[in-house]
Formats: sequence, C-alpha cells, structure tokens
Amino acid sequence: MLSSDTKRKNKENKPSDYKQLNFEDLPRYSTENTIVKNAKTNAKTNAKANENAIVKNTKKNIKDEKDKKSKAKIKKAKLGKSMKKLVDLYHSMSNYERKEWESQILLVAGLDEVGRGPLAGPVVAAACILDPENPILGINDSKKLTEKKREELFIEIQNKAVCYSIVRIEHDVIDEVNILNATKMAMVECVRILCLKPGKLLIDAIDLKGTGIPVIAIIKGDSLSVSIAAASILAKVTRDRIMVEFDNVYPGYGFIQNKGYGTTLHYDGIKKLGITPIHRKSFLKGWEGSF
Repeated sequence: MLSSDTKRKNKENKPSDYKQLNFEDLPRYSTENTIVKNAKTNAKTNAKANENAIVKNTKKNIKDEKDKKSKAKIKKAKLGKSMKKLVDLYHSMSNYERKEWESQILLVAGLDEVGRGPLAGPVVAAACILDPENPILGINDSKKLTEKKREELFIEIQNKAVCYSIVRIEHDVIDEVNILNATKMAMVECVRILCLKPGKLLIDAIDLKGTGIPVIAIIKGDSLSVSIAAASILAKVTRDRIMVEFDNVYPGYGFIQNKGYGTTLHYDGIKKLGITPIHRKSFLKGWEGSF
C-alpha cells in the first residue's frame, strides 16, 4: 500500500499529456461544432430544396411546353379550318369567272356600285379585273364585311388586281339624269378607263349597254361573283371615305355614321339645318331651305 507521500509524489509526477483541460474552452468548442453541424445540415437542406425546385421547374416547363404545343396545334387546326372556309368561299364565288377563264377569256371585269339609295353624296362605281393566278382570299359582298376587313381588302385588291377603276357621279348629275342612269354612266366610264379591255363584264343585276363588251347580269352578283364583290369593296370603301370627309364639312347630319342614308339622325339634321349642297334634291322633294 502506497503511503500518502507516495500518492502525492505520483500525482505530481504525471506526464504533461495528462494536463488538466481548461473548462473555459468547452463552450467555444461546443459552439463551433454546432455551427459546423448546422452549416452542413443547411447545405444539405438547401441542396435538396434546390434539387426539388429544379425538378418542379423542369416538370412545369415540360407541362408548359406541352400546353404550348397543344395550343399551337389547336390554333393551327382552327387556322386550317378558317383557311379552308376562305378557299371554299373563293372557289364558290369564282364559278362565273372560272367558266370564262376556261374559255380563254382571261380578262373578266366585275362591276358594282354603291350609293344608289342615300339622300346625299355621290354614287360610286368600280370595275375590277382579278388575276386568275393570284386569288385574294376573304373577298365577299362588301355589306357582309366589317369596315376593318373592307379596308384591308381594299388595299390588297389594289395591289393584286390586274387592273381596276373607280368613278363617282355627283349629286347634281343624279338630280339631272336620275339615279339609274347616273349609275350606268359611272359603270360605262369605269370600263372605258380600265388599263386593259376586258373580254366579259359581270355586273350586279344591271344590263349595261354602250361598252361594246358582252355582259352577264347576275342577280345578287356581289354574293355570287368574286370579281363583282371586289368591285363592291372598292366602291364601298371609296364612298364611305367621301362621306366621312363631308361629315367634317357639314356636321349635324350624321354622315360619318349613316353615309348619307335616310336615318332618323339625318332627317333630324335636315329639319333643323335644312338641306346641304350635296343633298339630292330629287330625293327630297317638298323639303325647303338650303345650307
């Protein structure tokens, strides 16, 4: 058994490796270990979150791409159907022209007028020779088209037609020779000033004489002949623009809306302001006063 002195001596002679730990350092070591552990945990969590986000975004992108392709496919199908309708319409309205084209009469002019019924403004006629090799899809009776569509087709017809002409006959001539004769005058002049002489004329329900060219008069021709419909668009847009200008000169008659036709607003304007210099007096017998 060791004595007390021996125990004390042994305790004093312990190697330096057995130096007592400084307990004041323990909290610092513990905190540093926790930070490292948390950093690793956070890094792992963030990596997993990023991975999940990437997977989620990838799935969303794939879904969006599928939806995009699906919508594009549907849109293409709709456009296909819409295009087919336009092609079918053009084909059905080209029967008269096609018959002449197949007979080697390639210059077929359609004629139409706009403005026979209004109380004011000119009557406008147009002639149009379309190119058999360059169809203009969307052409239809001008009354069945929106103003925007008429304006678009007006430009396209001018750019693609073989040739065309537009003539206006003023209100005073209408009063002098009557509206039917004024309309025929406009049509004859349209044919005369065409850059090329047509071999056949297609006209909306008028048996036109005085051109020296064979005529086919077609009832409701602007719905049955693409050439007549093209002429109706040229005449309609031209006359509408004229009446919009007159609305600025003679306000109060609603010319911008009614284009000279006898609407309630138009008649109210006449009652209040009287007739204007562009009114057709032969259409307004009994009305007094002038502007």
